[in-house]
Amino acid sequence: MNRFNKPIWKTVPMLRFLLPLIAGILLQFYFNIEMKMFLFVFIISITIFFAINLLNASVKFKLIWLTGICISLIFISLGNGITYLKNAEHNDNSFLKNYTNNAAIIVTIQESLVEKAKSFKALAKIETVINNQIKTVNGNILLYFKKNDSKPLLHYGSRILIRKSLQPITNSGNPGSFNYKQFCAFQEIYYQVFLNDGDYKILSSENKFFFDDWLQKTRTSVLAVLRQNISNPDAASIAEALLIGYRDDLDKDLVQAYSNTGVVHIIAISGLHIAMIYGLLIFLFRPFNRFKFIKWIKPFVVLIIIWGFTFVAGAVPSILRSAVMFSFIVIGESFSKKINIYNNLAASAFTILLFNPFSLWDVGFQLSYAAVLSIVIFSKHINNWIYFKNKILKYIWELSSVTLSAQILTLPLILFYFHQFPGLFLFTNLIAVPLSGLILFIELLLLIVSPFTIVANFVGSATGITINWMNDFILRINSIPFSTWQSLQINIVQTIFLYFMIIALAIWLLRKQTTSLIVALYCSLIFFAIRSFDFLKRDQQQKLIVYNVPQHKAMDLIDGRNYQFIGDSILLQNGFLQNFHLNPSRILHRTTAANQLLTINYSSHLIASSNKKIVLIDEPINNLFVDKKLKVDVIIISQNPKLNISQLIQAFDCNEFIFDASNPLWKINQWKKDCENLHLRHLSIPEQGAFVMEL
Repeated sequence: MNRFNKPIWKTVPMLRFLLPLIAGILLQFYFNIEMKMFLFVFIISITIFFAINLLNASVKFKLIWLTGICISLIFISLGNGITYLKNAEHNDNSFLKNYTNNAAIIVTIQESLVEKAKSFKALAKIETVINNQIKTVNGNILLYFKKNDSKPLLHYGSRILIRKSLQPITNSGNPGSFNYKQFCAFQEIYYQVFLNDGDYKILSSENKFFFDDWLQKTRTSVLAVLRQNISNPDAASIAEALLIGYRDDLDKDLVQAYSNTGVVHIIAISGLHIAMIYGLLIFLFRPFNRFKFIKWIKPFVVLIIIWGFTFVAGAVPSILRSAVMFSFIVIGESFSKKINIYNNLAASAFTILLFNPFSLWDVGFQLSYAAVLSIVIFSKHINNWIYFKNKILKYIWELSSVTLSAQILTLPLILFYFHQFPGLFLFTNLIAVPLSGLILFIELLLLIVSPFTIVANFVGSATGITINWMNDFILRINSIPFSTWQSLQINIVQTIFLYFMIIALAIWLLRKQTTSLIVALYCSLIFFAIRSFDFLKRDQQQKLIVYNVPQHKAMDLIDGRNYQFIGDSILLQNGFLQNFHLNPSRILHRTTAANQLLTINYSSHLIASSNKKIVLIDEPINNLFVDKKLKVDVIIISQNPKLNISQLIQAFDCNEFIFDASNPLWKINQWKKDCENLHLRHLSIPEQGAFVMEL
């Protein structure tokens, strides 16, 4: 309990730097502060800081408060600066600021091609833009190559010349949907392009960096070993994800099952994997600890293996955080320093954000820090709730206490981002986590024995069987009706108050402060008040939503807390399309399915409420049997019917037309020209996003 008797700045000094850095990152991201302003603050702060340190000790002590302010302002300015420089809009050499339509570009492939249903996908780095002049630029692009009889002869380092116009990365615009545009922008990806054979030319020269080339070859070799020795595709895909974080082969329904049961962290490469490898290395070195030279060799070997694994696994924030943290532990132990886990967490977060401030918005980054911090704070206290003399029961309870504690600080994030809570997470993790650890060690053994075909086949079969056991267990748990509490919706304000409530309750339980309990009760009251107000608001809603689902017709009529779906039947059967495109909106609006709505009527091609009339057209107008010109508010065109806008205005009195995503773009462009000539409002769902209308 000593840590409660000292100021947190004394026990965790890195917080002095981390919190101002985060504040600076947030200020720059949301308010776009000009460079001259934060440079001015930085220069003034650092000048005052050094000036104070030139004074005598007694004066410095009196001005210690001013020193603290200066340090905070220095790191706030630093956070502003690195975020400003990372923003492509502030970089004159960024591809975003230098690309114009029809300009040619030269790019370098950054990864092995990934096979998709109708194409091959690759991330590429943009080298040059060729327009009126040749200019070297910075940025990345997503390439999709048409799938032919043979795979394109492209690999890491291949350089290609592209003359086709690029398409900007856009969001679907569906309510509550994932902000894909921002996600890509954080990785300096602003454009994508689909390439046929004649749209690009492979250049004779290549552009490879030795270390990246080694990483790509290593990943390819690891994938080859797994695929050759694990026959079951689902088992092989889990093995790839668990060992090196390769997720492109994963079955979407299987991933959803892992997510629903609360064990998706097993296949989302994370600190769990680094911890297992670190533990294995310590175990292997234990017999040699009596030799003095091991004290100096061990940290180098451990660091090389940990960072090698980190880079081969893609250096994602969740594993990068763990690699940085374990690096501090290894270095500290080698100098016989006492390890402060809180300071290590702060130092690792500071290091990651210093190199990439946009990691702050990475969900994996947030969850990994919340989980580790939660385990460190609460696991010991939860473990002390029950004492077992039996070693097996004691081990099971220790594992359970870690799992329980990890949920405490991750719960608000899980509710905010994923809108669900795995009710059986404790039981599922109790089985899946040890099993995944066993699988990881078997996979490492498989890599070691891979040159010996017979042994590798045997180990590969054992790996496949074990993974199949785990998959079958997860799927069985997922099939239990109450295994997942779904459709939970909280906003950012509720998330903040939920954290305040958890923190206040924790302080009350650990330090027995009555004031903290009162704060927790007030926070819970505000949380539920916001929730109740939102329920009342949703009870009054009446909306039409036309979704942006590529090549599909999809609409929801919303009346209060009920919705009626209008669209392609395949969307009712395809769980992935529903979860990705439709369910986020339904969760946001707190609606459930209904066969018929009370105040909104839908029949044949007409939607009518007390205030609006909408016509749905998905066939030639000759078959609609319109007797006289009908006044309507909106006409929605679906399924590429053979008609033109002039035909429609003869049958309907309407000045707004919506073209949904089931229509081809070339046809939408024709209709748009017709609307422009007739001075009619129009919206293209595939290009401009979903259409939402109050009824």
